[in-house]
Amino acid sequence: VQLQASGGGLVQAGGSLRLSCAASGRTFSNSAMGWFRQAPGKEREFVATISWGGVSTDYGDSVRGRFTISRNNAKNTVYLQMDSLKPEDTAVYYCAAADEHYGLGSEANEYDYWGQGTLVTVSS
Repeated sequence: VQLQASGGGLVQAGGSLRLSCAASGRTFSNSAMGWFRQAPGKEREFVATISWGGVSTDYGDSVRGRFTISRNNAKNTVYLQMDSLKPEDTAVYYCAAADEHYGLGSEANEYDYWGQGTLVTVSS
């Protein structure tokens, strides 16, 4: 089982990036999916979560209204569209899957599988 995150990079403040997280080894169509981030010297922070069917979503306060999480179960992939990026969004972004979780997961300990992380750097 593997989660592969991609799409990170360097962007100017106000710009956009789209992260992808492709799952392999099994289907995660019955799993809540989430994105977390960790900036240097800071604790891991909840960013966004999406329910197994994609109907329900939730966001951290710092990104609500700017980021959008979505998923394509046919492709076993979850996305994070990040708009109006700010320098304080700079972090390593991790995707995660919560096995047989039919709700939303905003806590890291709800997740069973983690991707390797992709670095997002927002310059001012």
